[in-house]
Amino acid sequence: MHKPQPLSLDRLYRICPAADLGFNSTAELEPIAQPPGQERALEALELGTQISRHGFNIFVLGPDGSGKLHLARRLIQARANSQQTPSDWCYLNNFDDSTYPKLLRLPAGEGEKWCADLDELIDELRSNIPATFESDEYQNRLHELQQQLNRRQREAFEQLQQEAEQLDATLLQTPSGFTIAPVRNGEVIEPDKFQQLPEQERKEIQKNIEYLQEKLEQIAKQAPKWRKEVQEQTRKLNEEMTLLAIGHRIQQLHQRYGADNPVAAEHLEAIRNDIIENIEAFKPQDNQDSMEAVLNQYRGNLIVNHEPDQGAPVVYEDLPNHQRLVGRTEHHVFQGALLTDFRLIRPGSLHQANGGYLIIDAQKLLTQPYAWQSLKRALFAGEVRIESLEQVHGFWSTVTLEPEPMPLDTKVVLLGDRIIYYLLSAYDPDFPDLFKIEADIEDDLPRDSESERLYARLIATFAAQLDLRHLNNEAVARIIEYSSRMAEDSLRLEAGGRNLADLLQEADNYAAGDHEQIIERRHIEQTLAAQERRAARLRDRSRQMIGRGTLVINTDGRQIACVNGLSVLQLGNFSFGRPTRITATARPGKGQLIDIEREAKLGGNIHSKGVMILSRYLAKRFAPESELSLSASIAFEQSYSGVDGDSASVAELCALLSAIGELPLRQDIALTGSINQLGEVQAVGGVNEKIEGFFDICQDAGLTGTQGVALPASNVAHLMLAERVRDAVAAGQFHIYPLHYVDEAMHLLTDSPVGEQDAEGNWRDGSLYAKIAARLEKFAQAQHGSRADDNSQGDNRLGADNSSPDESQGEING
Repeated sequence: MHKPQPLSLDRLYRICPAADLGFNSTAELEPIAQPPGQERALEALELGTQISRHGFNIFVLGPDGSGKLHLARRLIQARANSQQTPSDWCYLNNFDDSTYPKLLRLPAGEGEKWCADLDELIDELRSNIPATFESDEYQNRLHELQQQLNRRQREAFEQLQQEAEQLDATLLQTPSGFTIAPVRNGEVIEPDKFQQLPEQERKEIQKNIEYLQEKLEQIAKQAPKWRKEVQEQTRKLNEEMTLLAIGHRIQQLHQRYGADNPVAAEHLEAIRNDIIENIEAFKPQDNQDSMEAVLNQYRGNLIVNHEPDQGAPVVYEDLPNHQRLVGRTEHHVFQGALLTDFRLIRPGSLHQANGGYLIIDAQKLLTQPYAWQSLKRALFAGEVRIESLEQVHGFWSTVTLEPEPMPLDTKVVLLGDRIIYYLLSAYDPDFPDLFKIEADIEDDLPRDSESERLYARLIATFAAQLDLRHLNNEAVARIIEYSSRMAEDSLRLEAGGRNLADLLQEADNYAAGDHEQIIERRHIEQTLAAQERRAARLRDRSRQMIGRGTLVINTDGRQIACVNGLSVLQLGNFSFGRPTRITATARPGKGQLIDIEREAKLGGNIHSKGVMILSRYLAKRFAPESELSLSASIAFEQSYSGVDGDSASVAELCALLSAIGELPLRQDIALTGSINQLGEVQAVGGVNEKIEGFFDICQDAGLTGTQGVALPASNVAHLMLAERVRDAVAAGQFHIYPLHYVDEAMHLLTDSPVGEQDAEGNWRDGSLYAKIAARLEKFAQAQHGSRADDNSQGDNRLGADNSSPDESQGEING
């Protein structure tokens, strides 16, 4: 197997030639209608907006900063503009039971007119009805009705008086009412004189008095009936005068709204009846509160209003809690009590998006108490019911409103990370029934000449939307190169989103500071340098600690059982590479390989898996048909935080092989890559940051011309290295080596070939692996001798533990 050769400069970075883009400035480019590379997601969104059946709501998947909201809103808005404008909705007072307000549906644009007409009607009521009841006509007719009642009562009493006179009696009015008294010679007979009359005369008078008393009682019984008749006539008079004052106006509203809308017609009829029943509130008086309380019941509470022909609504809810979704009923305090009515009903985003689209961030929705349950309940029921959480859970016994639910026809679009979608799919049985359309946004897109030109148009579109300066082709080319770096692949481009928008806005600021009319490449470079500097405090502190020797990293010389591994630290949106010293120990044992990171509970599952794989590869390579006599350990030196991932498994194996064979390894070469059980080196992430991190350490210590990094050959396509690294490579001061097999790594680190096996599987003398095999043979002999000594003494040590010290660790990874 040949020693790896350094990569040529052109494989370390893929340049975007500005001249090949075909323009001088983005001012020449047409804006792009749809983002490139998102055909799959766009097809899903298009399908989701077309299907109106229950459950075909949409979940847009993608990482934060990928532009999910912008993409979804733009496509949905284009679809919504061509759709029919939904109805207006208005809550009205329920005159039968005010705790159950009624819901009125009106054509788009009619809701505002309806409420305005009701307000105008109220203004007329406020002025016309009191004026009507103050008119002479009304007062005269009302007086006539009262006179009619008085006249009937007077005629009845006069007739009774006449009849009483014929029977020698008279009708007397006392403080307690009317009574009948006997008379003689025109004078009322006193009680004592009445007793002196002959008995026969007294009986005759008593009989007449009883008869007349019955007549009087009959008149008294008829009086309420007469008053009721007068009251009925008064009511009819009030109705007549009311209709005379505002009947024409109500009739106009009935013709305008009630002809095709039974709810509107019913409300107008209820207003007319309520005015008649509460006519006393409209009569002139000093206190107007009672009249205003009655008038307020006639208003409309418009909760959803649309302009005609504006299309379907598209609503983004940025705070999707229960009340903001389904609405609420507000209260006001009056004399220490909480009061409410239909005018205090407030709509939620489901009301506002009814007939259109509601866009919600899934993470925000799920972090609001009961919001997810409330949304599901509305979608399943097909209606929006305004209820407070206190009502839903029975925590509030105060009487409040229960508005009529609104029929719901809303397409809900959730935006979220993929992990949220997959968790909901797995653990919420309702989720698949409600969100049947999955729109998965691509993180990146292929990079070729055509996609580069499309990406240039995307940049131009962003600049236009953000009202920024145009960019020249050199600036666009640099952004395309930066996009490949963000995608961690020279053959792909980041799909574009928050990072691109932030970059353009910062570059525009630098161009403005230079009084330039166009953004140039140097402004992009200035922005990228500033972004790195703002986030690189901890990286620089780490470099400083390595430079001072606080963290030990050797960049030259050779050392046994020690190799420089590479890791990546992610801090927010900034990541950087940091070399880590990996060491190993080896001694005779029974095939144990101790992962110190795992034993210290610092190693993650993936890291432990990598150690297990390399241990099995080691056993297969050097003891395919026998027990591997080895007790070894691997550790990340000066590492005090968690370690995960298998990208250090190649470095760990090299350190372990060095420890077994006592082979000095080059310290000027750092390694990254994972290994499989066949000894193949596999791709890892963050190779650009890892290479740059080791390069910076070497540069701080002084470049020797032999330093470099070995990485998986499958990662070569991912290289988009910084200019400082490329310049050093061009000058022969730094080298990048591709690895296909772990044997190549050992060849590179020792400058010696690993050797070949003969027909019997033995390594040829003098080769690298022959030394390792010989050392393992010594371990085996020592282990066998130790076992023989233990067996010879076993009978004399009853109950002794015959296991070696390493056996107490267990066979962790072997």
